[in-house]
Amino acid sequence: MGYQYIEGSVTAAKGFTAAGVHCGIRKNKTKRDLALIFCEKKCTAAAVYTTNLVQSSPITVTRKNLQNGYAQAVICNSGNANTCNADGMEKAEQMCTLTAQALGIEPIDIIVGSTGVIGQVLPIEPIRSSMPQLVSELSKDGSHNAAEAIMTTDTISKEVAVETTIGGKTVRVGGISKGSGMIHPNMATMLCFVTTDAAITAAMLQKAVKTAADKTFNMISIDGDTSTNDTLSVMASGLAGNEEIAAEGEDYTVFVEALTAVCRSLSKMMAKDGEGATKLLVCKVSGAKTDQDAKGVAKSVICSSLLKAAMFGADANWGRVLCAIGYAGCEVDVQKVDVSFASRAGKIDVCQNGAGIDFSEEVAKTVLTEDEIEILVELNDGDGTAEAYGCDLTYEYVKINGDYRT
Repeated sequence: MGYQYIEGSVTAAKGFTAAGVHCGIRKNKTKRDLALIFCEKKCTAAAVYTTNLVQSSPITVTRKNLQNGYAQAVICNSGNANTCNADGMEKAEQMCTLTAQALGIEPIDIIVGSTGVIGQVLPIEPIRSSMPQLVSELSKDGSHNAAEAIMTTDTISKEVAVETTIGGKTVRVGGISKGSGMIHPNMATMLCFVTTDAAITAAMLQKAVKTAADKTFNMISIDGDTSTNDTLSVMASGLAGNEEIAAEGEDYTVFVEALTAVCRSLSKMMAKDGEGATKLLVCKVSGAKTDQDAKGVAKSVICSSLLKAAMFGADANWGRVLCAIGYAGCEVDVQKVDVSFASRAGKIDVCQNGAGIDFSEEVAKTVLTEDEIEILVELNDGDGTAEAYGCDLTYEYVKINGDYRT
């Protein structure tokens, strides 16, 4: 591992400050609802977005702004998704204009995001009136407030940073994300804002972002619903002073490893904080014919509502794992499949060669009562591997989404 975890998140890298305030979009005055991330210089930038055909106005505006491969700030509100609104584009562009005016930069250099309820008109006046306060609170210590300001049904803020060495220079990568429900594979599956002080071209940054997302955020499923707003963006200030990464090679590989570490950590935080969840589920698949087959199997298992419900009840119902493998659409010899469950409490084998084996239900219950469960699938048919992340399915999930708007 060529990186180490450090304190902080989006302000850990050189050049970045952040802030988060309550502007009034959310009725609850104790909750921050407007976040800002700013860099002292223009950055190379890249992003990936939701695959849902219904996409928010902020995504449309951000896509347009990032066509030149540069950005200098992120503005994001919670409490309102600004999606499926007749004036959505106008409001997203106004958010960029207001932010740019307050920071003394160009509107085209803004990444804009919104999250919350779909189909309700976004009020722009709270954002306008709070912009001076938001900008005045920008600081190296503002990352936590920014992380809180993008939360919706999240119960915890999601923040992480790592440090690595590229070309003899110390490089930092940090990020914040939000996501608790309406999360399902195929990027993007949430809002995630990442910053780094690495020097890297926009083209290579775009390549790195997609690579990291495919291994991490695209391997999460909370509930099978792909959101309309979700974006993973990365800004790179270049202030670390490394020789600019302009092609694949050792420096690029080290950068991708650090970026992937940040994305994987945030992915696990999101999965564990799934709406109503009590457990993080990690499906680790090995022995597949290809990595692609391994990814397909891991996703299928983690998406199974029946398996998720079994994990909530600490029921070692391994048949649900095989069932999910069977409809994954991947090349698998079911008669070679082994399945085990593992946690801090230990590991228990429950299936070998596609058939059940004797195991202690009592021990299995102990293993599955922990809050982080590994579902280990060995296909015994090649070298392909993958991991997918999810959570259990609980009564509370239905309760949360039964009255989400009220």
